[in-house]
Amino acid sequence: MIENVMRPGAFCTRPYFLQQEVVMAGKPSVKNRIVDAAWKLFYEKGYDDTTVEDIIKLSDTSKGSFYYYFGSKDALLDTLATILDEKYVEMEKELEKQPEMDSFDKLMYLNYHSHLFMETKIDMSLLASLYSTQLIAKGARNLLDQNRTYYKLVNRIVEEGQRRGQIGREKSVWEITRYYSICERALVSDWCLNRGEYSLAEYSREYMPILMEHFRVGKEA
Repeated sequence: MIENVMRPGAFCTRPYFLQQEVVMAGKPSVKNRIVDAAWKLFYEKGYDDTTVEDIIKLSDTSKGSFYYYFGSKDALLDTLATILDEKYVEMEKELEKQPEMDSFDKLMYLNYHSHLFMETKIDMSLLASLYSTQLIAKGARNLLDQNRTYYKLVNRIVEEGQRRGQIGREKSVWEITRYYSICERALVSDWCLNRGEYSLAEYSREYMPILMEHFRVGKEA
């Protein structure tokens, strides 16, 4: 059992080891560091060969911190949506530097770079297993959570595109976002079924514009 160790006279509901780690300047939160380190190791070493001790060492945290957030290594498998959404935050910042980019092109940018990230940073067999698990999950399906950064970002871009006259209005923002996400999952699923024998990113670069072309307005493909 993790003790809530605190400095004398201090009042805080968080364990002292977390207070110490959270304030480390320039670093993400303790939980995010654990998640980032875990997925890096899963890709480099494989899930089975990665230990909790490996994750603690790479994340520069502690055993107490790890078990405060995660009951076991298996619990980290539910954080795939988290690691992907962190990438979407990075991509959004890059897009903010290019405000004049066509909104349809922004969607293609997200698609290519997210699939490149999956291809080069996430173990394919683990990704395939997690996708299949979502199909039979009885509880929450994290990848489909509409409160994810992913869905909010795509929604904003589609809404912007309709306002600019670059994305069609025959369907609602949410319907287009949903279709976009279905196309992405189809591309990833097919890549997994083919055991990664081709580049997911390059295949998506070629075929995602074709799948989404119906919604494009005012520009030739």
